Amino acid sequence: MDFQYQPFPLPYILTSPHLFSSPIIPENYVHYTQTPESHIYSADLPGVRKEEIKVEVEDSRYLIIRTEAIDESSQPAKSFLRKFRLPGRIDINGISAGYEDGVLTVTVPIISLRKGFYIDPADIPESLEVIARAA
Repeated sequence: MDFQYQPFPLPYILTSPHLFSSPIIPENYVHYTQTPESHIYSADLPGVRKEEIKVEVEDSRYLIIRTEAIDESSQPAKSFLRKFRLPGRIDINGISAGYEDGVLTVTVPIISLRKGFYIDPADIPESLEVIARAA
């Protein structure tokens, strides 16, 4: 019986939960969540002042989150730039952003296409006749 050495594949070793106690998250990582009412983008920006954060919408299609120096003689505490393509059916005028405890949260509301309507039972005749042409 021959024995051949089979090393562990590198991706398995690097993603093993036993190797690292916490997951490795890239520096410019933005967490995305979708609820029935909105799309939510959250970014950790510790040490950045609120005045240095810019949230913009470009061409009604892209959400841009970045840091920018307040005056030309200084640098922002952390250089950050991310650009996201916005999904369809959103309310651009309803976009809001909040910054608390080093976490920026941008909320993009979804436009609901479903409009509810009410049919009063008194408006329905007692007998209905449906006429349709056969195809």
